[in-house]
Amino acid sequence: MNMPRDTRSDRGSAFGAGLDPLSDDALLVLYAKGDTEAARVLTGRHLGRVFGFAARLLGDRAEAEDVAQEVMLRMWQVAGTWRSGEAQLSSWLYRVTVNLCTDRQRRKQRRPTDALDDVAEPADARADTEAAVLARERVDALQVALASLPERQRQAVVLRHIEGLSNPEIAAILDVGVEAVESLTARGKRALTAALAGQKAALGLR
Repeated sequence: MNMPRDTRSDRGSAFGAGLDPLSDDALLVLYAKGDTEAARVLTGRHLGRVFGFAARLLGDRAEAEDVAQEVMLRMWQVAGTWRSGEAQLSSWLYRVTVNLCTDRQRRKQRRPTDALDDVAEPADARADTEAAVLARERVDALQVALASLPERQRQAVVLRHIEGLSNPEIAAILDVGVEAVESLTARGKRALTAALAGQKAALGLR
């Protein structure tokens, strides 16, 4: 992950732990003033969520890592002009992630590709128990089903049912009305149910 290098001693890391209770806005202000520990705290707070969200939208962990890096880079770039209180950083990060993922998906549509190749991952050698394999198959099946949804439906479903955001929050991120979000999530959920219907028995789903 590209982020500002911290050249300070271990004392700096100990100090950084004291920044944990600060708000995102406060940490951005500190980073803009040159505090690299603030950058570390922000990265630890948001990177995993950004990566997970991008992976759900793209179905490709390598591309999701690239997107997460770009999102973090853009966060550092706006730190100096960030206006506290105007928007939540988490919502801004989701919005940037949606836009970057959308750009990548549109570029991929312009060239031949096998989407299923992007979804499948080698099984972890340690995960050789039946339960672990079944869990992996469920995750893969869900990812394939998500990939089959129209772009906006997939974004809304992931934000609502996986990220746990409220409809008004999703509306702000996707720049649509709340009623549109409700429609997108409802249609997306129905489509997911239909896509997974034939696999319920094999995947041990009810």
